[in-house]
Amino acid sequence: MDVLTHLFVGLHIVGIAALLGGFLTQMKAMGQGTARFVPAMLHGALTMLVTGVVLVGLNEAGDHYVNNIKIGVKLALLIVILALVYVKRDEEKVDKGMFGLVGLATTANIFIAVLWT
Repeated sequence: MDVLTHLFVGLHIVGIAALLGGFLTQMKAMGQGTARFVPAMLHGALTMLVTGVVLVGLNEAGDHYVNNIKIGVKLALLIVILALVYVKRDEEKVDKGMFGLVGLATTANIFIAVLWT
């Protein structure tokens, strides 16, 4: 069971890397007002959602403590990220504020995962 959990943690990290990496590659374009949501951001957010749900299930099945409030906050942030990226994925350019919000929410999600114990 531990190997499976570690596998999904690794995949969860790959998802966050794709989402944040996609954001960071568009930072220069954001300054010019031509940033767009790249496919890596959508795929990363979806990967995070699926692996996060699996990780919660594995922890619950293994009788490990799961902080449901923390998971709820992280899920709410991820749903906002996913909704924004999904709705605006085909647009040639995205508003700076909306694009910045996705980056901020992604960063907040990382810090919640690491610092909230």
